Amino acid sequence: MERTLSIRGLFKISRPINLLMVAFAQGMTAYFLIGQSNSGTPVWFDFKLYLLIFSTLLITAAGYMINDYYDVKIDYINRPKNVIVGKGIKRRVVLVLHTIFNFAAIGLGLWVSPKIALVNFFAAFLLWLYSNRLKREPFIGNLTVAILTGFSVYLVAFHYQKNELLVLTYAIFAFFLNLIREIIKDIEDRPGDRKHGCRTLPIVIGFRKTKQVIFLIATCFVGAILTVTFQINNPLLFVFFGILGIVFGWFMWKVYRADRKEHFSKLSAWAKILMLVGTLSMAFL
Repeated sequence: MERTLSIRGLFKISRPINLLMVAFAQGMTAYFLIGQSNSGTPVWFDFKLYLLIFSTLLITAAGYMINDYYDVKIDYINRPKNVIVGKGIKRRVVLVLHTIFNFAAIGLGLWVSPKIALVNFFAAFLLWLYSNRLKREPFIGNLTVAILTGFSVYLVAFHYQKNELLVLTYAIFAFFLNLIREIIKDIEDRPGDRKHGCRTLPIVIGFRKTKQVIFLIATCFVGAILTVTFQINNPLLFVFFGILGIVFGWFMWKVYRADRKEHFSKLSAWAKILMLVGTLSMAFL
């Protein structure tokens, strides 16, 4: 029997671990890279920071909800045990929650500043468009999510108008890693995507050429990080990114060797860990 709403279902559909990572990245950015608000007080004492973070989490959670709403048939093939929509939560309830979360996020954004409200509105619209159409097209869906992920980091600097170039470095870091992860997820989800007419990169150009695209993106990623690291010229960052570079090299080797669904599931999890470790390097600055 279809349940109207279960707390466990709501918890799972909101992806709490991913939400914690978003909040952690924004909090680290504020504390270590921004430091002080425009009034000169420590940023941790500015309540608008917490409104900004919470509104971002609401937008992100709403994005996960609408994504699961549109992907329920695909998920029954790719992840049948993880399907929540229609089992733990009724479909119309998901739509209502998605709408409430988005309006609440835009309202909180307006409390922070009109420009944050505008950003939240466009982010909510893009996440809906991604779930409804873009994710079924080659590469454009991956690019959309990666841009939104990177901008969630940059949003703190965008609000405070401080250290924007430095924060942009970490936004680029998040962008590239998430872009790689999104393409890996498309490889993992090929069976359900193909059956329901999606035109993701692995389906359009094939498995091997998609791997080549990942390696091309990885090359751009390494080049961008090296360029910025040399410009910052911080010895601790040299060491940190050197070690991270070795781990990333191992990660790409695993991508090269991967050929099964469970391999790509593990790689997707490793990409999350790399993003988390990269965020921790903010403490060195």
